[in-house]
Amino acid sequence: MEGQVALITGGGRGIGKAIADLLAEKGVTIVLGDVNMEDAAGAVEDIEKKGVKALAVKLDVSNSEDVSAAFKSITDTFGRLDILVNNAGITKDSLLLRMKEDEWDRVLDINLKGVFLCSKEAVKIMSKQKYGRIVNISSVVAFTGNPGQINYSASKAGIIGLTKTIAKEYAKRGITTNAVAPGFIMTAMTDALPDKVKDEMKNTIPMGEFGSVEDVANAVAFLASPTSGYVTGNIIHVNGGMYM
Repeated sequence: MEGQVALITGGGRGIGKAIADLLAEKGVTIVLGDVNMEDAAGAVEDIEKKGVKALAVKLDVSNSEDVSAAFKSITDTFGRLDILVNNAGITKDSLLLRMKEDEWDRVLDINLKGVFLCSKEAVKIMSKQKYGRIVNISSVVAFTGNPGQINYSASKAGIIGLTKTIAKEYAKRGITTNAVAPGFIMTAMTDALPDKVKDEMKNTIPMGEFGSVEDVANAVAFLASPTSGYVTGNIIHVNGGMYM
């Protein structure tokens, strides 16, 4: 994978940063797309310490002009794009009857429309190269649902259909498209939960513990590598047995 170029959206922290760090260790040039340039700049600094080239681009994945500009910046700087990891996502939780229309729209715009816009730009580049890896981050709730997360669950379920369709449309052009569906992963958000809530969540996991961001990154790295060349349209579940 040395010499390849990867874009990770929402790559400034959490799962996205873990993915970036692992790909950088494999010699991949890293581009971090994020709305928070402070986070992205800090992550770039960490990656460059590994002796790998890295670039931060301001990217609101729900804005088509932003997306086009980011991809142009990548090709202008590096001349290619081999890997796209669609990781950017947000939550705006509420029960169905309490959810506001703008809360629905914003989550779908970032989590699902963003994957569509970024994948569309990536496919243009990868088709010319006759090679590419697209990895989309879905969620266990795409398969199980989750009270209070109708917008998030719908967006992550939509990613599954999108993934399979792109895989069928572009397999003959050397582009594989797959998804990773994490379960409960230890992040700053889960860390802040009360112990009682965390214990209840762990009771739903056969392994009895949360996963790590590195667990997700390992699955992504496989799908982003040349060794996964005959794997497309698939979902890797990283959830400790929570959903089988």
